[in-house]
Amino acid sequence: MPTTTVEDLPADVLACALRRLDGPSLAAASCATAGLRALAADPETWRALCLARWPSLGLETSLERNVLGSPAVSPQRLFADAFPFPSTSTSTDAAAADQCLPGELVSAVDVYQNGAPRPLFSRVVETSTSSSWFLASPFRVDAVECKDPARMASASFSPSELELSWIVVDPRSGRAVNVSSRRAVAVDRHWYTGETLVRYAVVLGGSKFEATVTCSEEAGCLSLREVSLSVEDADGAAVSGEGSLRLLEAAMEGPRSKGGDKEREEAKRRYEEFVRSKRGRKESKARREVLVDLCCSVVSAVAVLSFLASVVLR
Repeated sequence: MPTTTVEDLPADVLACALRRLDGPSLAAASCATAGLRALAADPETWRALCLARWPSLGLETSLERNVLGSPAVSPQRLFADAFPFPSTSTSTDAAAADQCLPGELVSAVDVYQNGAPRPLFSRVVETSTSSSWFLASPFRVDAVECKDPARMASASFSPSELELSWIVVDPRSGRAVNVSSRRAVAVDRHWYTGETLVRYAVVLGGSKFEATVTCSEEAGCLSLREVSLSVEDADGAAVSGEGSLRLLEAAMEGPRSKGGDKEREEAKRRYEEFVRSKRGRKESKARREVLVDLCCSVVSAVAVLSFLASVVLR
């Protein structure tokens, strides 16, 4: 009796079945046989997967097309870049050798309630990175600003339940990286306004990419006052636009890790290690400064006493 395999099914039936899979399952199925690999490479299937997971990718930019409409962006490549976490072993050596940094970045931002299939908020932000002002200034991208807050339908959940995806895309090369930990790594209160600060972070190349969602509750509705992305080095100093571009380029070209719950917990652990290391460096620097001040005071006192002694004994 002849053996029946999955490839004996009509191609349109297989294609329909593949379109019902999620991204990781579709990628796994494409590794099974050459026939499935060809069917799984359908750009429209991957485009639908990207838009279902990150609706912000479907929002139009200033060029009146969405991110996936860029000629250099492959939906399959974008999913492979943005779904997993970037490797923490990212090195800027390769990016430093490349003198041609991206002249523009596109940020696709989606805010979810924990476990919800559709986002509460989506926005796409274009950032020109070619000016000398951007390259020399601290890196910062704002998806929501205080003057134009985004209001949610209700506040029936805690801000700590929010999840964030922040995909940075280089339209020139078509490469992308997700610089959010997805789940919050820290939830704080602003010392003055009392607003809730929900932080999402990944550590790349010894620096911390931190996205902060500032929330407040108004008339029973949760309002997103600010959604921003910034970069800090190991000493807590802001990284310049040029330095951040090199880190992003290296992360886009670098390896990826798996995107499961284990990696989300690992991202939080690395964030906590980064914070402890930064605190330790600050304390060590403060101790050195105290020691230097003490030495200077002793030398000054000795000099004054020596001068007085020379005057008295003259």
